[in-house]
Amino acid sequence: MPVAELNPLPQTDNRKSAEVVVSVRGLTKVFKDFWNRPKARAVNNVDFEVRQGEVFGLLGPNGSGKSTTVKLLLGLLNPTKGHIEVFGHSPRHVQTKSRIGYLPEESYLYRYLNSRETLDFFGNLFHLNKADRDNRAEQLLEMVGLGKTQTRAVGEFSKGMQRRIGLAQALINDPDLIILDEPTAGLDPIGCREVKDLILALARRGKTVILSSHLLSDVEDVCDRVVIYYGGKIHASGTLKELLATPDTLRITTPVLPRETLEKVLATIRKDITTGEVRVDNPTQNLESYFLDVVNKARSANETSGAQSGARVAEYLRGGLEAQPTTEKVLEKLSLPPVAPAIETKPVTGPKVDDQKLAALAQVSPPTSSPAQPAAASEPAPVDLSKANEKLSSLLGGKK
Repeated sequence: MPVAELNPLPQTDNRKSAEVVVSVRGLTKVFKDFWNRPKARAVNNVDFEVRQGEVFGLLGPNGSGKSTTVKLLLGLLNPTKGHIEVFGHSPRHVQTKSRIGYLPEESYLYRYLNSRETLDFFGNLFHLNKADRDNRAEQLLEMVGLGKTQTRAVGEFSKGMQRRIGLAQALINDPDLIILDEPTAGLDPIGCREVKDLILALARRGKTVILSSHLLSDVEDVCDRVVIYYGGKIHASGTLKELLATPDTLRITTPVLPRETLEKVLATIRKDITTGEVRVDNPTQNLESYFLDVVNKARSANETSGAQSGARVAEYLRGGLEAQPTTEKVLEKLSLPPVAPAIETKPVTGPKVDDQKLAALAQVSPPTSSPAQPAAASEPAPVDLSKANEKLSSLLGGKK
């Protein structure tokens, strides 16, 4: 995929008058259990529109309703309540489906087909003739950087290579609406840049792109408008310029100035500048910061059936760590000089030790001991065997 210069699409008024590709009104999806009891309200009364040529971002934490919304737009799920139109028809309209390209979050591919066979299979689903399938497959494989791996089985691909072939199959029918769910997951930085360049190129051709991603920097680079989900509801929507601008402050951008010039007022700055531009505009905050702020506010007032940030570690994982001193106290203790541990002494109970006998045992004595010296208590007394020998002789002599 050739790397092109990444330039955000300009915000123009033409998009406001463009054709509405996706229209969602009061969309609600409630999942139920086996007994038809409500289990989770995945999408709750959602409204938005996506127009032709837009790159529209779906943002939100895990389990906030993004993937459910995508499946509803594709006609894979039926809404519990609300209205959806894609190109003016129901998402289940067959001719409408032929105008949609979809890259799911997980690449569902036949692992024993190679790259060329995979694209030929999906092209055949759209009833493309053999010449068109071959021509588009050749171009797509070169575009996604898999031109030299056409004969390798898809099951041997890494995750990044599977995302590349998945992106190619999503574009085999030259769709007017492209829905991308985590398109840069598993890709290297170069691949991420190429995917973003491709999205911008598609938008310039008048294609409509719906992008669901957790990489906020990617969204910030390519999206015109975004909605932020939490708990199945949309808590913020609009263009990035509208959402990220801080209207109550101003920012003055100037070239590098001497320190004394920086301390002067705006009039003095304008007078001292000889080159460069002094620009006054509204400063913007980072998309990630804005996203987290919206989610934190939504979390305090709304429930969600999706994943939440864990405030406490599970009890069995803590393993009694809460009983340990805090970090500050530990560091304070480590900074103190080491103190020798006190040795606990206990009174010795038992017979009194004979110091003279202990000293005698400590001395090295010759092998033979003096008769006058008493034997050690631990050695057995010598046995007199003379009488035993006499008795044994008389017994043996009495036998015939």
